[in-house]
Amino acid sequence: MKILIATEKPFAAEAVQGIKEVIDNAGHEFVLLEKYTDNAQLLEAVSDVDGMMIRSDKATAEVLEAAKNLKVIVRAGAGYDNIDLAAATANNIVAMNTPGQNSNAVAELVFGMMVMAARNSFNGSAGTELKGKKVGIHAYGNVGKLVAKIAQGFGMEVLAFDPFVAKEAIEADGVTVVDTVEELYSACQYISLHIPATEKTKNSINYDLLSKMPKGGTLVNTARKEVIDEEGTLKLLAERADFKYFSDIAPGAREEFESKFAAQVFFTPKKMGAQTAEANINAGVAGANQIINFLEKGDDTFKVN
Repeated sequence: MKILIATEKPFAAEAVQGIKEVIDNAGHEFVLLEKYTDNAQLLEAVSDVDGMMIRSDKATAEVLEAAKNLKVIVRAGAGYDNIDLAAATANNIVAMNTPGQNSNAVAELVFGMMVMAARNSFNGSAGTELKGKKVGIHAYGNVGKLVAKIAQGFGMEVLAFDPFVAKEAIEADGVTVVDTVEELYSACQYISLHIPATEKTKNSINYDLLSKMPKGGTLVNTARKEVIDEEGTLKLLAERADFKYFSDIAPGAREEFESKFAAQVFFTPKKMGAQTAEANINAGVAGANQIINFLEKGDDTFKVN
């Protein structure tokens, strides 16, 4: 069977080699499409493949319908909103992600940005320390759990809100569970945001919620830009010079944020959460193994549609 790795933003060379070895050792054909510049190239590449792995590439309905033999598509990473799940289901394609493979890289980035915010972006002025401060983890999944562990190493007090994770499981990690999202934001100087972008969560991080944060409040977003109410965040930044917004996903109104509030915001040049050599290899190899296991054994452990 043919397995396509389609990455406009390529995997690291070492990751590609690891992926190829998994596919070759299983006796399947490895096909690589990197740095493509036109969607037509992707449409042509998918026409006769049985399995496919992508990164931030868009698996639209058009792409999935063009993939006549496709049985499984894996997004190398935790998020999968770049796959049209309805179209995948309609075309009998199993869609998967690779949860946990990028988690440590994202968690470390959270603290890189948190330290940067606390030290006023290293502009020479006196900053503050993280030790003794409260950090709120909004969504206690793979990344949130690691953020909690690192925060404890910094001597921070860790709180979390996640109605989908058992309270006992969170408390077992030495983390204080709060009952409402409002309680989390009201209590914490730092918020580490990890919620997915859904119809319910889009624009849910709004003015009313953020305005509850204590003096020196800092929001660190390594999740999705769609969950942020940009208009409300701009309003709060204008009202509170002490509030900061640091994000791995630049807002749609990036120019306005940066031109008006340069001292209070920071956005990475591109999404950097999974941009480590280790995460690159882990997610790629895991994705290749998932494709093989599905094609050969029907294993759909990480199915998301």
